[in-house]
Amino acid sequence: MSAKPWDARLAHRLVRPFKDSWVTPNYFTTLRLIVGLASCVAFASGRWPNLGSVLFALSNFLDHTDGELARLSNKTTPFGHLYDLASDALIHILLFVSIGIGLWNMGSGVWTIPAGILAGLAVAAIFQLRHEIEERLGKMASRQPNFAGFEAEDVLYLLLLVTLAEALEPFLIAAAVGAPIATVLVGAQYLYMRRNSKI
Repeated sequence: MSAKPWDARLAHRLVRPFKDSWVTPNYFTTLRLIVGLASCVAFASGRWPNLGSVLFALSNFLDHTDGELARLSNKTTPFGHLYDLASDALIHILLFVSIGIGLWNMGSGVWTIPAGILAGLAVAAIFQLRHEIEERLGKMASRQPNFAGFEAEDVLYLLLLVTLAEALEPFLIAAAVGAPIATVLVGAQYLYMRRNSKI
């Protein structure tokens, strides 16, 4: 437990009562998906970015609940794993696209939509590469760096600060530039691992 991020530890405690119940991990995956899609709708409207960021943070946290319950109750399945991965990828991709649409709806330039699509596609590529690494080398190989109980993706919990500061435009620009760079880095990691493991 000590090596887990803080949000995963909290999720572990919250799902423990469901260990021997009829509730399956897929219920939590579906709940995470619904909350995440609601977040994207709020962002795309352009009118409720603060609500969107709160719902996204909740969705991000719920992403840990299905895996924790699956391990606690020994209810891991190949379908559940793929369902979790697909939901995770979809929500993160749509996040950037919906932010671009929302900014355009609120009067920003039309550039926000292709910027959102670019960031979303880069995120999709990162998810695919990490999935390939996990499939070929195991889950530990694709694990994100953990510093003091926080992972790199936990920075998205701070999205509420971005919306409160009305800084979604610079956030989207940073994502449109940073996500493709991250894709190149993860791609290089994948090629390096593949070459050195002879797979």
